[in-house]
Amino acid sequence: MASRKLLLGLTAGRRLRSRPQQLFWVTNLPEATTSRSLAAAAAAARQSGGSPAALLFASRTISTTRPATQSAGDAPGPSAVDPKLIMPEDQFHKIADETIHDLLEKLEEYGDSIQMDGFDIDYGNQVLTLRLGDLGTYVVNKQTPNRQIWLSSPVSGPSRFDWDASTNSWIYKRTGANLVQLLEKEISEFCGTPAELS
Repeated sequence: MASRKLLLGLTAGRRLRSRPQQLFWVTNLPEATTSRSLAAAAAAARQSGGSPAALLFASRTISTTRPATQSAGDAPGPSAVDPKLIMPEDQFHKIADETIHDLLEKLEEYGDSIQMDGFDIDYGNQVLTLRLGDLGTYVVNKQTPNRQIWLSSPVSGPSRFDWDASTNSWIYKRTGANLVQLLEKEISEFCGTPAELS
């Protein structure tokens, strides 16, 4: 048993000693930043007996060695958020809960009026789920740490809505979409009957 452990230890030691040689060779490759220079580096690696895996590793490492510089026209990176600008948590819960409960009531009324197979609405654990049979499922829920309402839509995908006090509505900053209007539009198109959720 002891001879087996010794043999395994020697084998592992040989593997470790052979790796630094490969890594040393890898770091001596020319810097490759374009596809033409990558092709030249690949040819040089093949001529010197290097492995394709080492070339791949080298091209990934070399391409990330230069720090990214910001040009004069680029926007600065994200800045720290002023805690004074964050909505207080109790205010967020009040507004978000009102919105979700209003949606729940309006969607229940809408579902009763259209009598669609597979139309099912559920609210539990602060998550509103609207199933439209084979057409898909909508999920609306609160994200307290971000002070957002998140929507998962079978049409528009995931969206994160922030409260806009100037319009008294939840707005998706990326597209400018209003949560209630987006739901009205998509559900009306899906079901073929206009939905009024506001």
